[in-house]
Amino acid sequence: MKRVFILSVCIIALSSLSPTCSQTLAPFKAGDRVAFVGNSITDGGHYHSYLWLYYMTRMPDTPVWMMNCGIGGDTSAEILGRLQGDVIDRNPTVIMLTYGMNDAGLFELYGDSAESFSDKRVLLAKQNVEKMADKLRLLSDTRIVLVGTSPYDATTKFNNNIFPYKAQNIRRMIQDERDIAERNGWEFFDFESPMTALNTLRQQNDTAFTVCGPDRIHPDNDGHMYMAYLILKAQGFAGRKVADVNIDARKKRVVCTEHCDVSQLVANDNSVSFDYLAESLPYPLDTIARGGLEFNRPQSRIVDLVPGFMQEMNAEMLTVTHLEKGNYMLQIDENTIDTLTSEQLGAGVNLALYNNTPQMRQAREIMMLNEDRWDMERRLRDWAWVEFDFFLKNGFDDVNSTEAERFYEKEKQTNWWVASRRDIYAKTGKKEVRDACQKYMQSIVDSIYRINKPVNHRIVLTKIN
Repeated sequence: MKRVFILSVCIIALSSLSPTCSQTLAPFKAGDRVAFVGNSITDGGHYHSYLWLYYMTRMPDTPVWMMNCGIGGDTSAEILGRLQGDVIDRNPTVIMLTYGMNDAGLFELYGDSAESFSDKRVLLAKQNVEKMADKLRLLSDTRIVLVGTSPYDATTKFNNNIFPYKAQNIRRMIQDERDIAERNGWEFFDFESPMTALNTLRQQNDTAFTVCGPDRIHPDNDGHMYMAYLILKAQGFAGRKVADVNIDARKKRVVCTEHCDVSQLVANDNSVSFDYLAESLPYPLDTIARGGLEFNRPQSRIVDLVPGFMQEMNAEMLTVTHLEKGNYMLQIDENTIDTLTSEQLGAGVNLALYNNTPQMRQAREIMMLNEDRWDMERRLRDWAWVEFDFFLKNGFDDVNSTEAERFYEKEKQTNWWVASRRDIYAKTGKKEVRDACQKYMQSIVDSIYRINKPVNHRIVLTKIN
């Protein structure tokens, strides 16, 4: 009864919080190799890919590498078991470590023993993370960030499938994680509090709302974009514009610029034109739901979750004041973008809202290349489960040995999950295939950082009679 009361107090307190609670996290720097370690939310999700896309487009001269080191179904015990081979051996300069969703239990949380089960699981998870901390402390040149997992939404009303104690167990583990980070002088970042605060806020008007997906656990693409947004906000990028151009048409001069160069300004009674070179590209938002049949919300729905997202995180502003009253055709590199009134231009127009600008088309090409990279990486993560959570867990170091193959053939007869990975084992189990996959991903990333540099554009505003 005491724990139920504490949980209720936590929920009431969270409802008074801003959905984006203030957190601070250092940005990644050029050359960083960032490993995102976790379970299925990391494994099958997009938040790290959306985060990388921001660095690819908005910081084109800050090349980084972001690695998916998640495996679906993992508890802290499995993460501990593969920490060396799957994470540390890949030489990350930053490790973002999260756990807890699977440690918190499922069907075990029904019945009279649920409370004692919860206590044991929370304690076991803490012990496993302490063992991970022993390994991580040896990495003197690696930045460690412990990450509180995204929440289990126990309050949305769209179905009755609620596991008691699960949300509470997760919060207890996050507090343990926070304590471990503080004790070791590591950074800590929390998904659970701001995502729960968003759920609580939105459920006041829509009881079926959740940012955590239809199973209360796995966020959809918009939820993953919200997770990326929370990290970017903590890293200090909120309010950072793509670019800002302000021109006084009457005085025929550039009033001010931000994150861009403007030159060759020509203005008369009927038109204004100038050369425009931004320091970065706008951030593209995908309108297609990707990642498998279980995902049906696109990344672009972040603008519903965060109504001010475009202005806060993706403002490419064009302001032209003192134009003669009337309508103006906006062209960029002779491509017609829109027809705008002098009042709209005087108030400022966000060019990042248009998918047909040359700079957004360039950004969307990068987005699609990054999606192709994500697809290939997912194939390798399916293999990681076979390698670390099946073979190595059962004592097989050589996954291609005759003994390993026989063991696999035997286990797949009774284990549907093992059987479903048959093609992954047959194909990706060969080192030559995995090496080829890595080279393919590298070639994509090389292409991205080759084509992600902004180019000069000619912007023309012409008055329409």
